[in-house]
Amino acid sequence: MRQDAENLNIADVTANWVNAEVLQGEIDARIKALADLSHTPLFFGRLDYLHAPGIDLTEGAAGESFYIGRRHVHDADGDPMVIDWRAPVSQPFYRASKKDPMDLGLRRRFGYTGGELTAYEDEHLTGPTTVTPPGSAGLAGPSGSAGPASSASPAGPEGPAAEAPTSRLLQAEIERPRVGPMRDIVATIQPEQDEIVRAGIGGTVCVQGAPGTGKTAVGLHRVAYLLYAHRERLARSGTLVIGPNRSFLHYIEQVLPALGELEVKQATVDDLVAHVPVHATDEAAAAMIKGDARMAEVLRRAVRSHISVPEEPCVVVRGSRRWRVPAYELEEIVRELTDRDIRYGAAREALPQRIAHAVLVRMEQAGEAPDDRVQDAVARNAAVKAVVKSAWPPVDPAKLVLRLLGDADFLAEQAEGILTPEEQKAILWTQPGSGKRAARGVKSAKWSAADTVLIDEAMDLIERTPSLGHVVLDEAQDLSPMQYRAVGRRCTTGSATVLGDIAQGTTPWATGTWEEALAHLGKPGAAVEELTQGFRVPREVIAYASRLLPAIAPGLTEATSIRESAGDFEIRRVEPDDLTAAALAACDDALKKEGSIGLIASEARIPVLRTALEAAGVSCLAPGEETSAESRLTLVPATLAKGLEYDYVVLDEPAAIIDGEPDERTGLRRLYVCLTRPVSGLTVVHAAPLPEPLRLPGQLTG
Repeated sequence: MRQDAENLNIADVTANWVNAEVLQGEIDARIKALADLSHTPLFFGRLDYLHAPGIDLTEGAAGESFYIGRRHVHDADGDPMVIDWRAPVSQPFYRASKKDPMDLGLRRRFGYTGGELTAYEDEHLTGPTTVTPPGSAGLAGPSGSAGPASSASPAGPEGPAAEAPTSRLLQAEIERPRVGPMRDIVATIQPEQDEIVRAGIGGTVCVQGAPGTGKTAVGLHRVAYLLYAHRERLARSGTLVIGPNRSFLHYIEQVLPALGELEVKQATVDDLVAHVPVHATDEAAAAMIKGDARMAEVLRRAVRSHISVPEEPCVVVRGSRRWRVPAYELEEIVRELTDRDIRYGAAREALPQRIAHAVLVRMEQAGEAPDDRVQDAVARNAAVKAVVKSAWPPVDPAKLVLRLLGDADFLAEQAEGILTPEEQKAILWTQPGSGKRAARGVKSAKWSAADTVLIDEAMDLIERTPSLGHVVLDEAQDLSPMQYRAVGRRCTTGSATVLGDIAQGTTPWATGTWEEALAHLGKPGAAVEELTQGFRVPREVIAYASRLLPAIAPGLTEATSIRESAGDFEIRRVEPDDLTAAALAACDDALKKEGSIGLIASEARIPVLRTALEAAGVSCLAPGEETSAESRLTLVPATLAKGLEYDYVVLDEPAAIIDGEPDERTGLRRLYVCLTRPVSGLTVVHAAPLPEPLRLPGQLTG
């Protein structure tokens, strides 16, 4: 298929050089999308249909077998060899079960090692289950034997939540070590995940997912599915994946290209609102107030405060005639536009046309016959421009926020009845008697991340923010109401997939409920789906971390793990002077095993640990850098651990992680995040007492 694209000759089919450039660009993109991925097999399953029931999804599939893969593959004659996993005919691969075989006779899974086919496994859905010998059913014998036959479908809604998949190949894929960036889960999507992936584009979906339930992967595969099902629509409007930080986005950036989707953009919320450079950090109290939804009304008032009612008539001179619009009529026009509550910039553009229309009415009454050109000319008249400039002056969003945060009187006027005097004082850049001066201008101001969100809100009050077709918002629980509004503006006419875990909210303003978050996002009433079946975190580890749930997120369902391996789990208590050496010893033990290692510690401990690792001759990576066989240890600040995963985690001094947060609940939530990063094993190294819920027998007194 790639060679066919490379051999296309467009010399005689384009009318001009512009068409040729556009067409060649599309061909180049096609060639890039067809690039070989050496360790990514083209197919991972096969479906044998019994017959085609009328015009159902499987029409034309009577007695046929279909190979299922990451993308569509056809032969030289155009006949399909591999069916895209997103096609309707592929859906039974993820949903079919003994109870509902969906017209399947057999489902076959293929196992790979380093891109080489090494095993396969058959599941008979409408008869007795048997092991299929290698080389049967038209498949050349793989370099390995078939895995044990399945006796039931993968764990789904009809089975216990924590029941392990009966497919040995599925289980092997789940247990496989994690090295390198995040990979797709297209071969192992579970029924409850598939329901979310294939949900329609018309509505917003919110996924509450416990650690290791695959919520991020589900969100990314949902993007791939929507691009397949609504290609032209989303090509026009665009798609965007929003993550918590650059390390996280780097970690997930290979998933969609592996599924053949190369054009999806990625960004953080800070990227979306980067209208001014950020050089300052707010105190927690100030950041919470700036992130409060009430600030939207304060800003709306501040923008509208620039509107004034004309007190003088407008006199337009055209030739020898003078046309007068009295002040009371100008006032009516301004008040009408104000009452309509349209965006400030749109109303400002409409105002000169309304005044010009009033002039044209007088011209017609005098017997003239003006047309649209005359109205446009009148709207550009100096007298009309003067009225507009006075009554509805231009507003610069950054300068508006600068004035709001630097002028106590202006803030008090706009925030009256919304913010208390104490709250106003907390967000002011200059405090009375402090000796500090307000910034002279936008460029010299020391903006914070919360300030940029306020500027973004002000910009939308003036001019509408363009909307995308679909937005995926991951780790959404950490956003402030104003940040939700900033994201919601990017999908006002589109839909969203919201991913997160209330228990992992680690900002002082973290959302309390998804209903509240969705309301701020502008998507009230969106469906909230819960994923509690874990595929990544070992059983003992998730059970230990879940001891914190009553303190950090009462009411959330405790996650379960379907992993067969209980995982390596150890708590090592040491003397304070031995803490660093003990952490390095735990890393050394983990490096003797296969897979990636994450040494997670508080921000305060990172420099000490980095120095110790360098002195010991142990190289370490930064979060987001790709692990390899030669470099498998990553030193991770606790604040950047969210969304990442490692085969083995060494957790350094939990008490320091808690102390690094502004309050205990946030600290315990941060610790919960760190505890749930491992895939195969966790070692907790501590000198200070553990928080009470995590103390084992014999540690109750610390």
